[in-house]
Amino acid sequence: MAEHSNEERIGELIATRRRFLGLSEEDVARKLADASGYTPTRTDVWRWETEYEGRTPGPQYLPHLAKVLELDESRLRRARAATKAARRFKVTAPVSSTEVIARLLPADTEFSPLGTSTGNTVGAADAEALLRRIHGLRLADDVLAGGDLVETVVRELRSAVRLHNDTCHSEAVGRRLLTGVGELAQLAGWIATDSGGKADPAPLFRLGVAAAKQAGDGPLAAHLLGSWGYWEANRGDIRRGLGLVRVAEREAAGGPVRAQSLTAARVAWVSTLAGEQRTALTAIDTAMDQVDGADNDMAASADPRQWLYWVTRDEQEVMQARVYTQMHRPLRAVPLLRKVLAAYDASHAREYALYASWLSTALAEANEPEEAAKTAHRMFEVLAGVPSSREQDRAKTVICALRRYREVPEVAEVLAHWVA
Repeated sequence: MAEHSNEERIGELIATRRRFLGLSEEDVARKLADASGYTPTRTDVWRWETEYEGRTPGPQYLPHLAKVLELDESRLRRARAATKAARRFKVTAPVSSTEVIARLLPADTEFSPLGTSTGNTVGAADAEALLRRIHGLRLADDVLAGGDLVETVVRELRSAVRLHNDTCHSEAVGRRLLTGVGELAQLAGWIATDSGGKADPAPLFRLGVAAAKQAGDGPLAAHLLGSWGYWEANRGDIRRGLGLVRVAEREAAGGPVRAQSLTAARVAWVSTLAGEQRTALTAIDTAMDQVDGADNDMAASADPRQWLYWVTRDEQEVMQARVYTQMHRPLRAVPLLRKVLAAYDASHAREYALYASWLSTALAEANEPEEAAKTAHRMFEVLAGVPSSREQDRAKTVICALRRYREVPEVAEVLAHWVA
């Protein structure tokens, strides 16, 4: 074991060489994309450097990465092999959630609690800095699970409330600060739904709705109400969930097309759980038309609301597939999920595993147990060590779906390996 731990590791090699050349992570990602034709992101480079969740650059990147970093390709290959070997022997350097968040915050933002003093004057620049900080936390939610992030975001929400309440500012700045409170409350509530009971989402969503309405931001209020209704329906209060998403639908009307699409998708999902299939199918078709319209409309694509960044056709197709799966229409669901997962950024481990869980259950529903088992195995691999209550619930659903085929060797192997 000592032999492996003393060898050069690829994460440290990439980070050291990047800094020596005066390159940022974004610089490396851009140069690598230009050289290779692939599309790595800044987050990919960060994950390689920190070896977060065991990630290393794939073999297809190594010759191009060697050119970007001005290294011998053989040295990169040896470092990658040493890292892989060390991981097999569990010689790993854990990366804290604090470090993840700090890396994803804007470059001009220090990761420390927001400081406020009663009576201080806060200007437009401070409000915009708060909104950039919130977006950094949203990006962290893409790669961290609720159990890792909830305490940080709730603390940030309290600081943002103090920033609004305990400082002097103009009416316009006050509206931007309230928008920040609303965005943080939505993020905190959403993360709380995935935290295994560490925080109650309801008061967080309620606070956010109040802040968004006071700021005059209907689309943000719709986002909060839709998130709240989605959670209520998923935990069994479908009537309350339906009421909340219907109010969200009214708040989203006339707002950005992507916000309307997001709300329509949530109406579709909650309606599916309520057994209102015709309403659900109409709503999901509307959501798809709206996101396509936003993609084709430059003005809609340029909307400044950063929280809409993830509302894409791929993400809406996942919801469409979930609706079909819940309705026991797997032949519609499977092609959509396979398409999305084939191109999905696996660094977003929670979402990748979540979507894989839906594909596995759809395949089981379609009487394809071997394929369902293969997908479930990949899901469990990605899910290992992710503190996500949402994922744990989905894993239980996958296990129940597979147990119908326990006599199939591939299924039996997955159940023996992953189920205690």
